Amino acid sequence: MTDRGFRLTVLTEEKAVIEETVQSIVAPGTEGYLGVLRNHAALITELQAGRLSVTGLDRDTPEIYAVSGGFLEVSRNNATLLADSLEPVAEIDVSRAGKAAERARKRLQERGPSVDVARAEAALQRALNRMRLARQHIPT
Repeated sequence: MTDRGFRLTVLTEEKAVIEETVQSIVAPGTEGYLGVLRNHAALITELQAGRLSVTGLDRDTPEIYAVSGGFLEVSRNNATLLADSLEPVAEIDVSRAGKAAERARKRLQERGPSVDVARAEAALQRALNRMRLARQHIPT
């Protein structure tokens, strides 16, 4: 461990997505965005769909990810983010996200007995977040 950063581990259900020493992260907590630097106070917080920024030790420009929720734990210069899903903004397929949003909207409009409303609302928020972030970070 260097004295310049802290260890970040980001896990999804499928795999470890990030395992590196970083300068900072900014994550979408349920009460608002929060930044984490070296020697941050211990915390555990729930995350909502939003933008995760990760600035590595040798970078000034953060890497941006769409995160759909999960939990963040920070303790003793280690941050562990358990993400429901995580996708680098550069890899987001806006068309696919748009189709997912339409499917979720349709399920919410129908609201039949087999529709899991909470799941459909979460799918809609996830798709809208992905589309918004992808559009904000289109290279010019």
